Amino acid sequence: MAVPCHETAAWRALARHYQEEMAEFDIACGFADDPGRLAALSQQAPHVFADLSKNRITPRTEQLLTGLAQECGLAARRDQMFAGAPINTSEERAAMHWLLRMPRDGGLLRERAMEPAVRQALAAVHDTLDAMLALAEQVRARPDITDIVNIGIGGSHLGPEVVVNALEDWCGPDKRFHFVSNVDGHELGHVLSRVRPESTLFLVASKSFTTAETMLNAHSARSWFLANGGSEDGGCAISEHFIALTSNVAAAAQFGIRRTLGFWDWVGGRYSLWSAIGLPIAIAVGAAHFRALLAGAHAMDAHFVTAPLARNLPVRLGLLDIWYRNFHGFGSRCIAPYSHGLRRLTAYLQQLEMESNGKRVDAQGRPVAVATSAVVWGEPGTNGQHAFFQMLHQGPDVIPVEFIAMRGGGKYLGAHQHSLLINAVAQAQALMVGRRQETSEKYCPGNRPSSFLLLQQLDPASLGALIALYEHRVFVTGAIWGINSFDQWGVELGKHLARDLTERQERGDWQDVDASTAGLMRRLIAADLP
Repeated sequence: MAVPCHETAAWRALARHYQEEMAEFDIACGFADDPGRLAALSQQAPHVFADLSKNRITPRTEQLLTGLAQECGLAARRDQMFAGAPINTSEERAAMHWLLRMPRDGGLLRERAMEPAVRQALAAVHDTLDAMLALAEQVRARPDITDIVNIGIGGSHLGPEVVVNALEDWCGPDKRFHFVSNVDGHELGHVLSRVRPESTLFLVASKSFTTAETMLNAHSARSWFLANGGSEDGGCAISEHFIALTSNVAAAAQFGIRRTLGFWDWVGGRYSLWSAIGLPIAIAVGAAHFRALLAGAHAMDAHFVTAPLARNLPVRLGLLDIWYRNFHGFGSRCIAPYSHGLRRLTAYLQQLEMESNGKRVDAQGRPVAVATSAVVWGEPGTNGQHAFFQMLHQGPDVIPVEFIAMRGGGKYLGAHQHSLLINAVAQAQALMVGRRQETSEKYCPGNRPSSFLLLQQLDPASLGALIALYEHRVFVTGAIWGINSFDQWGVELGKHLARDLTERQERGDWQDVDASTAGLMRRLIAADLP
C-alpha cells in the first residue's frame, strides 16, 4: 500500500524549504538575485511555451518537488495509465483517453511496447474514428442542414462546446452550432425557437442513453420535432435528423435513431471530446482539422511520457499546484485566457479538475490528510480586468493566476491582438511588482504569483496540445495525492437523490425525509402556496 504523500521524506523537505526559505520569498527580488531565473523556470513544450518565472518558486523548489514526484511513484503511475492498467480502481476501468488520439501505428510512442489488448483497442478506435469522420463529412456536404444541436451534459457538452468555440476561425460559414445541457427548459426552448425541423440535426450524446438531464432534453426535442412537421418515418424522419453518440444502440433504436456512434467504458466523460462525442467538432472543422486536433494532443501525450520529470511541462505545472495548495494554502486558481475563442475554457477546466480531484479519500479509501483540488475560476481577459482583477491585485487573499495567450490573433481585426497581448503581459507584471511606493487605497502589495502559457495561434493542433496538457496536469496532482482522478461518486449521489425524490413525489411519501427537503417539495407541488 502506497505511503501517503504527506508522510514522505520529500514532503518534509518541502515543508522545511517553505518555512526556512520561501514563506517570505519575493518574486521580483528573485529576478534580481538570479539572472538565469527566466531560463530555468520556463520551457517550450509541444505547441505551448510556459513562463513559470513569476511564481513563488526557485530552481531549488522545483528540485524538491521533483523529488516528491519520484518518491510518490508518479512515473510508474503514469506508465500504468499508458499501459492500459485499470487505474480507475473504484470502477475497475482503464483510463485510455490518450489512445483516442494515438495514430494507428503508435505515432510518437510507436517504440513503446503495447499490450495486445491495447493494440486491439487502438484498431477499434481508428475504425470508429474513420466512421465518425466520414459521417461528419457527409453532414458537412449537406446544404439543407443548417443547424446542429448537441444535447449532452458534463464532458459530453463542455468538451465539444469549448473546442467548437475555440476553433471558430476554422469552421465553415454554412452551419450554426448549438449546445444544450441544462434541464431548465429555457435553454432548449430558445434554441428550438431559432431552428426548423427540416434543416436541423440533433446529436444526442450519452454513453448509456439513460443520463437523466440529456434524455429529458432529447425527448423534448423529439416531441418538438414531431409536432412541427417531422415524422417517425418519411421525408423528414427522426432517423435522418437525430444521431446518437452512445454505446446503448438498443435504447437509441427505441427512441427512433438508426445512426449511432459508440465509445468504450474506458472513456471518461470529461476526457471524451476525442471520441465519437467529438462529432460536432468534426462537423464544424472537418476531418483534416479534427485529425490535427488529435495530433496536437498526441504530441503532448508523448512529451508527458518521455520527457524527464524535471523538464516535463504537465509535471511541472501539477507540482506547482501541489506547492500552492498544500504548502502555501492557496485555495483557488484563476484562469485568464486572453482569447475570445477560449471563453468557455474555464468552465471546461472546472469540470476537468474539480470533478477529477475534488476528493476526500485516496484510492485505498483512506481519508486524505491534505487539501486536494483548488477552486478553478476565471473569465477571458480583458473583461476580467474590469471585474475581479481588483481583488487579485489588492484583495487580502493571494490567488495564483494563469494567463493564456496567442501570438497570432486569427482572421478578424488582427491589429487588436497587440493591445490584447500587452494587457496580458502588463497584468502579469503588475501582479508581481505591485505599487509599493503608494500609501492607503493606491497601495498594491505585489508578489502575486502567475504563470503564462503562450501559443503561436489558436489552431486545432495547439488547442489539442493545450487541453491534453491540462488533462495530464490534473493526473499529476491526483497521483501525488494518491486519489482516483477518474470517478465521480459525489455527482452520482445527487442523481440518486433526485430519482428518489421523483419517486416519493409520485407516491406522496415524505416519511424519513428531512423537514427542509420535504417542506420544499410540498411547496413545489402545492398549487395554493405563494
